[in-house]
Amino acid sequence: MRWLICLGALLLSAVSVQAQAALAALGQRPDPARLEPYQETITREEFERLLRTLYAPQGGWEPFIRLAADQASILVDSRRGDAGRMVLRFARSEEPTRPPRFWRDSGTARLAGLANEKWNPLRPLAGRRIALDPGHLGGRWAQMEERWFRIGDSAPVCEGDLTLAVAAHLAPRLEALGAEVLWVRATTEPRTPERPETLAAAARETLMGRGVARPPADYAGYEDPRKEESVRWEAERFFYRLAEIRARATRVNARLHPDLVLCIHFNAEAWGDPAKPDFVPRNHLHLLVNGNYGPGEVRADDVRLEMLVRLLQRVHEEELPLAETLATAMARATGLPPYEYTDDRARRVPFSTYVWARNLLANRLYECPVAYLEPYVMNSAEVFARVQAGDYEGEREIAGRKRPSIVREYADAVATGLAEYFAPAPTP
Repeated sequence: MRWLICLGALLLSAVSVQAQAALAALGQRPDPARLEPYQETITREEFERLLRTLYAPQGGWEPFIRLAADQASILVDSRRGDAGRMVLRFARSEEPTRPPRFWRDSGTARLAGLANEKWNPLRPLAGRRIALDPGHLGGRWAQMEERWFRIGDSAPVCEGDLTLAVAAHLAPRLEALGAEVLWVRATTEPRTPERPETLAAAARETLMGRGVARPPADYAGYEDPRKEESVRWEAERFFYRLAEIRARATRVNARLHPDLVLCIHFNAEAWGDPAKPDFVPRNHLHLLVNGNYGPGEVRADDVRLEMLVRLLQRVHEEELPLAETLATAMARATGLPPYEYTDDRARRVPFSTYVWARNLLANRLYECPVAYLEPYVMNSAEVFARVQAGDYEGEREIAGRKRPSIVREYADAVATGLAEYFAPAPTP
């Protein structure tokens, strides 16, 4: 979780230093017209329930979203004060108008897939458009993005390359099950045209807003005590953590229009000295769905509007049960225990063991259901040994047990979970 903790800290600090502008780092000024299609598509009771239980249970949204009996007054432009508010009218009926969205829920997709054929139990994903988003970049960017480590004389462990390997196995499995597979990224090259050099000015402004009066232009290696105050360090993080995810979101929302995005990741924990990383004794699994926006996050105009688009589309109605089914299948295949958050960045979904609600950039910006997968701790001795064994057919004895290759086990578990979720309920 070290990498996720760093990302969360970056996003929260980026929101706080831009409080005056009320935008997240690299965020765009929100267009109030984005909420107009959702007029009278949700009741007041459901709107408030979702805010209080899933999307913003920590509170802090009340000054920005004022509830009345028949409408919500939403601040969309903090620069204008109350003049920057818009009204969202609530539905008067318990069966409001269907919210507009490009993705199809499981029932709608099933009808599309079966329009011209009978149900085939071997193709339960017929009619589904599933996008694969292998996390991070890998390749020549892996060390910059801190998704690379080596222990002793081993081959380097690179998360961006591992996630691509999982996706390469997963794609044909999903296609054999009837899905149309789309790729958010299929290589180690970035989707964003930005580079750290082009983001240096934004990085400098952010650092100065954070109180670094004279940020150094560069840092002298990972041991430099001022590296996190340097423009280069901040610009690099803007590149691979923010600009790249925003570019992927544009691809998902404007071009691919999937019914589901699978964000494929591996986990890791703090390993001590980066020059001499060490193993940790823990290995675990969890999945993330969008939610649990903190008070600092809902202050940003763009973050607040992005949250409301997901809420009004009822993405959770597909996202939550799908994540639970996937988690069950992955736990069964891997035997991994659940990860436990010990702070308020995430909140466990009720009645779930492995699924947590958390606001990440990808699962907020992608305007469709997102399953954000976080299995395996790469710097645990067991997972490290499996990664070193590479990809192979069949099973090999690793760490005292016969196992498939870790990337194939991962892909098989996800494919199995999706097949189980999208299969029709048995006839009573």
